Amino acid sequence: MTTLQVRIDEKTKKSAQQILQTLGMDLSTAINIYLVQIIEQHGIPFPILTENGLTEAEEKAILKELASARRSKKSYSSTKEMFKDILGK
Repeated sequence: MTTLQVRIDEKTKKSAQQILQTLGMDLSTAINIYLVQIIEQHGIPFPILTENGLTEAEEKAILKELASARRSKKSYSSTKEMFKDILGK
């Protein structure tokens, strides 16, 4: 066995401990499970999301489309026309 030291905000640690306690698990066990899953999945075992709830690739695609729309300066006379164009209907 070995020891792992991690610096973490006290509030984050306490919040995680409270949740884990309801699951009948301590922080050490949860971290061990996490590390085993990193090995099993060959990476982070869950999607990393931005503050908007998107993956980094999704957010980059949206920002690229936004920049393209701003450059084209496309405008619509009504929301109905805009949705028709966006949805291709």
